[in-house]
Amino acid sequence: MNRIAKTVLSVLPVMVLLCGSPDVRGEEQLNYRLKWLYNASVVGDIYALDHGFFAKAGLTVNVKEGGPERDAIRELELGHAQFGVASADQVIRAIEKGSPVVVIAQLFQINPLMWIYRSGSLNIKSLKDLRGKIIGITYGGNDENIMLTLLSQANISDGDYTPFSVRYDLTPFYQKKTDLWPCYLNSQGVILKQKLAKEGESVAFFNPADYGVRFVANSVVTSRQMLKERPAVVESFIGALMAAWEASLLPANEPKAMETLLKYDKNTAADIQLLQLEATRVLIKPSPEIRVGAIDMDAWKQTEAIMLKQKQIRKAVSVEKALYPLQ
Repeated sequence: MNRIAKTVLSVLPVMVLLCGSPDVRGEEQLNYRLKWLYNASVVGDIYALDHGFFAKAGLTVNVKEGGPERDAIRELELGHAQFGVASADQVIRAIEKGSPVVVIAQLFQINPLMWIYRSGSLNIKSLKDLRGKIIGITYGGNDENIMLTLLSQANISDGDYTPFSVRYDLTPFYQKKTDLWPCYLNSQGVILKQKLAKEGESVAFFNPADYGVRFVANSVVTSRQMLKERPAVVESFIGALMAAWEASLLPANEPKAMETLLKYDKNTAADIQLLQLEATRVLIKPSPEIRVGAIDMDAWKQTEAIMLKQKQIRKAVSVEKALYPLQ
């Protein structure tokens, strides 16, 4: 019996999705909805398409660009996609609402969401160093959950720091109106670092994981129905995708990865893309022994606990029941 089929024998049908027949036949199209626009954060996804990894697995896959108006989990529920990428908070909120979403691979082993600061004027070696600082926070965003958890852990109360409401405009950080600014290390972080370097300023990044807070970022998702009824397709898809991610991150394949990035992301300069690719490599595969796509069960449980404490969800959802590592 297929090892995935064994895994899901006990899964009860939750919502009937349009998943079709047990195997991919003919010219059937599988839709894979990304969370982000095409950029270095999705290099493995587009590399799988561009270098024939899906085709070699006998699959025809549409890798669809994501963005603010796209919701992969919703598309799974409606049958518009068979696979997608979603952040842990999206998954946990969806489960609370009864969605049949399951996680089959965790892309980021380190959350790219960090805080940038000017290392020439600020030195953060412990959480107590946050006391008295002006800290950028996106209210309603994941960075709010993470920072509040860190501050609570350090017994830093509301009056011991100054929150600064973050919008899309980076001007307040450039104008030094805040000490720390939330950003994604492998996208905005690269751009901010380069821009400030041109002004003769050095920067560093405050990483919550260094202080025990591992809030999970993007993962590959599918539906319980897809996993139960079409395990061979799911296994072929995730096998091809993870192999492509591994290949795209190899230093020896950097020219090929850059060629793919430049093909799909025409709005970012090549020098920036190269820096973003290098930063992404460390976040996806922090060390040689870590397998791309590995699911960090403890980090998922911690993410749920943080959301529950911060009242982002009303009740525990036992997220571990929706995690299905397939490799």
